[in-house]
Amino acid sequence: MIFTARRSEPELVRPARPTPQETKALSDLDDQWSLRFYESIVGFFRSPPGESVRPGKVAKGIKAAVAGALVYYYPMAGRLRKIPGGNKLEVDCTGEGVTFVEAAADVRLEDLGQPLVPPYPCVEEFLADAGDTRDVVAKPLLFLQVTQLKCGGFVIGLHMCHCIADGFGILEFIKSIADFACGELIPTTLPVWKRDIFTARMPPSIAHVYPAYKPFLHGLDCMEDDVMLSTPPESMEVQYLFFGPKEMEILRGHVPGHLSKSTTTFELLTAVMWRCRTIALGYEASQKVRVMFTLNTRGKSINGESAIPRGYYGNAHFSPMIEVTVNELATKPLAHILELMRKVKLDTTKDCMKSMVDLMALWRERSPFGMDRTYEVSDTKWVGGNALKFGKAELVAAGTPHAGDFTSKLISYHTKCNNKDGEDSTVVSILLPKLVMEKFTKEMTIWMKK
Repeated sequence: MIFTARRSEPELVRPARPTPQETKALSDLDDQWSLRFYESIVGFFRSPPGESVRPGKVAKGIKAAVAGALVYYYPMAGRLRKIPGGNKLEVDCTGEGVTFVEAAADVRLEDLGQPLVPPYPCVEEFLADAGDTRDVVAKPLLFLQVTQLKCGGFVIGLHMCHCIADGFGILEFIKSIADFACGELIPTTLPVWKRDIFTARMPPSIAHVYPAYKPFLHGLDCMEDDVMLSTPPESMEVQYLFFGPKEMEILRGHVPGHLSKSTTTFELLTAVMWRCRTIALGYEASQKVRVMFTLNTRGKSINGESAIPRGYYGNAHFSPMIEVTVNELATKPLAHILELMRKVKLDTTKDCMKSMVDLMALWRERSPFGMDRTYEVSDTKWVGGNALKFGKAELVAAGTPHAGDFTSKLISYHTKCNNKDGEDSTVVSILLPKLVMEKFTKEMTIWMKK
C-alpha cells in the first residue's frame, strides 16, 4: 500500500522541570566508532474497540509524557560534543530537548497487514527526518514521531542516538514515557547513568578478548574481496524469512536431542542462515568467514554478582565473533556451529568484558577491521516481547524497520511477531545480491525439509 503521513513542523520538547546543567562521560562501549549512528524503532499500538480518539489527543498526551520522562533521563535532552584534543565524545546536558513530530495517516492498523509483520509498508512515513544518521554531534539525541491512524490506533517511530542507549535502554525510556502517559508521577524503573562500569583500564590489557578478534591485533590484512562489499545496494534484494512453531520444529530435527531442547531460536536460525548464506556466496573452501552477534550482559552474573545495575540504560552489550573456514562451516554438523556459539557466550567472563572494553577504547580512532566475509546478526525480538501499553492502547507489533543497518549491508535482524494463528514467531531479514539470493533460497529449502 502507498500513503503519505501529514506531519507537523518538528518541535523541541524540553524536560518538564529544570534539570542539572553538567557534562556526562560516556562509557568506552557507548563511544565506540560503530555506535555513532541513530538506531530506528517503530511500534504499532491498537486502541480498544469502540473507543473514539480525538485528532491530536494521543500526540499531545505523549508529548507531555516525554517532557516528564526527560526530567529523569535529562542527558537525552542534551547534545553530544567532542572533547578537545581527541575523538572522544561526552554529553553536554543543556536541556535543549528532543525533536517531536505529530502526524496523521489515512490508514487503519489492519490495512498495514494481518498479521502485522515486517516489512512494514511505507515505514519511512512513521519516522521523523533525522538528517545524516551517521552525524550525531551537536544534534538532538532523539527524533520521535507519533502518527495517529484512522482506526484510533497510532504508531510511535523514533531515531535514538546509539551512543546514549542500547536497545534495552531505549525500551526502558519508552516504558517511562508510557508510565507518565498513564498518570504515574515517577518512572516505574528509575534510570541509572553509571557509565564508569565500562571504562577502559589504564594501562589497557587485551589478554582476554574473544579469540576471533586476535588476528586483527596482529595486523592481519583484509583483502576486502567480498562480493557483499563490492555489490551496490541497488543490485541487491531483501528477503524476510518467516519461522513459526512448525518451521522451528523442522529445524530442531536437524540437531541432536540434547541440543535441540536447549538451543535458542536465535542460535539455531543464526547457525542455519550463516551456513546457507556462506554457501550461496561461493567463497573458497579455505577462506575464513565470521559471524558476529549481539550479547546483552544485563542479568548476567559475573563471579557471583550482577555487573549491570537495574535502570542502567547505556550500552551493555558485546559482540562475540566466531571465525571458521568455509569448509568447516559447510561440512561439519550443525551441532558443531551451535557448540561454538555456546562456547563464545560462556567465554564472556569478567576478564573478557574488561579486555573488550579496553579494545574498544583502543579502536575508537579507526575502524578496527575489514568486514569482508562477515555476517552480522542482531536479535531485536525484545522490542515486541513486552506487554507495553500507553493508557488503554496495547502494543501489537514492533521492531527495527530496516532490512540492514544504516552503514552495513551485512546484518540480519530477528523480529518477534505472531502468525495468522496467533502463535509466537520470528521474522529474519537478509540482504544479498540477486543471483546469490536464489542460491540462498535453495539452500534454505533443503533445511526446511524433515
